[in-house]
Amino acid sequence: MSGFAAARRRDLEIAGIAGIASSDRERQIEQALDAISHRGQAGKSVRSHSGATFGEIWPAAQERYTQDVDASAVALDGEIHNWTELALGAISPREAIESCYQTLGPNAVSKLDGPFALAVADPGGVLLARDVIGKSPLYWGRSGESLCFASEIKGLLSWADEVREFPPGHYYHPTTGLVKFAEIRKRPALELPPEQVESELRARLVSSVRKRTLASDVGVWLSGGVDSAAMAALASRQMPTLESFVAGLEEAPDVEYARAVADFIGSRHHERVCSLEEMVSALPEVIYHLESFDALLVRSSALNFLVGQLASDYVPAVLSGEGGDELFAGYDYLKELDAAELADELVDITKRLHNTALQRVDRCSAGHGIVARTAFLDREVVEYALRIPAEMKLPADPDKAEKWILREAMAGLLPDEVLSRPKAKFWAGSGVGDLLATHAEGMISDSEFTSERTVSEDLVLNTKEELLYYRIFKEQFGDSVDPGLVGRTKNAPVA
Repeated sequence: MSGFAAARRRDLEIAGIAGIASSDRERQIEQALDAISHRGQAGKSVRSHSGATFGEIWPAAQERYTQDVDASAVALDGEIHNWTELALGAISPREAIESCYQTLGPNAVSKLDGPFALAVADPGGVLLARDVIGKSPLYWGRSGESLCFASEIKGLLSWADEVREFPPGHYYHPTTGLVKFAEIRKRPALELPPEQVESELRARLVSSVRKRTLASDVGVWLSGGVDSAAMAALASRQMPTLESFVAGLEEAPDVEYARAVADFIGSRHHERVCSLEEMVSALPEVIYHLESFDALLVRSSALNFLVGQLASDYVPAVLSGEGGDELFAGYDYLKELDAAELADELVDITKRLHNTALQRVDRCSAGHGIVARTAFLDREVVEYALRIPAEMKLPADPDKAEKWILREAMAGLLPDEVLSRPKAKFWAGSGVGDLLATHAEGMISDSEFTSERTVSEDLVLNTKEELLYYRIFKEQFGDSVDPGLVGRTKNAPVA
């Protein structure tokens, strides 16, 4: 990478994992890692341990944290913020997890603070676990009689059967089966004045951003909306220099608002102005990395993938504002709900992030060898946000915008025009709008759509745009990926 010195990178993430509950399968795991090598190209470990074969890949910054990897019983994709507190004397996240596991068994995963997908080998079998939000991806299946896993579906193609997504907030061990250890759930509403809620929310966000900026040089994906702008504002006060990045079409609203935020906070700002042709040309690569054909997900990923490419020239990691809309009621349709229904709906859409928006965030960063960090989805922030009363998120007062409490918490840290900016979908604010949908209309006739939209009894494609993406998906994966593994955006438009 040309834009920064690799020696300065200090990520705590391992970028990709693969493994099988069988020893001496190094060649197979090497092939699995090759399929996801974009997730980390600086180093690799493949080893047998306690009847299992594990593989990990990592970026250059991880070298200082991998001295013990070849002897470790733990394979980790993620970042554990509290690893120094898990085991006295541990010198790495992996060692801390292993020590905690030896003491607590599978319940050790409930002690971990941060996004993770991990495996632990012991004489009784392989433990698999994934964080409750599902920020770190994980898929599992069977190879013969043996459990196997990988960070992406493509790491399991051609050698695994019964491939499926590992559920967030669960662990699996052959002695216990699949166990839910944590869940996102509705919580009792706070009975506090707005001023106190604003103060506590800001404090938790400051702490969350701090966790995610201590370990390395970090930039920010800056769309100009309040969520990414909040990340940028908080990070700019904790780092000597902040690099910010935006992609959009010429004169797109996101580009203009992001520039205003960058000027206000003093970040070193980078813009990528794109054309429709550039986005269309990138679709095969985007869909290959995304492993999805969901129309709104692919549409929002087209520019996200390109801004990820831009960021990879400058920083090893970026902050993303993902999760703000789900926690603070940023979507238009939520305004139509009764106040009593809002809390349940926010829990539901937050639970759905793992194979929709968070899959986009992961693949649009990992596809370029960088890491995206989601400070809104810190466990302390999520716990608090889900207790904030509905009327503080969507006030009845028409003069108060959606996500009101978040905007109040950011008052003074951002320009007024950004704090008052209405919510815009990533693909809308970036200028994409319906351009990709219109492109699909010109590529697919009405008769083709009618004849091809029903893929199976369980899968009917919503629009011509989704059919276009499905065709590319099939070109990339053939019949090797079950379309049932693809997450679908809730309330997506249907033709």
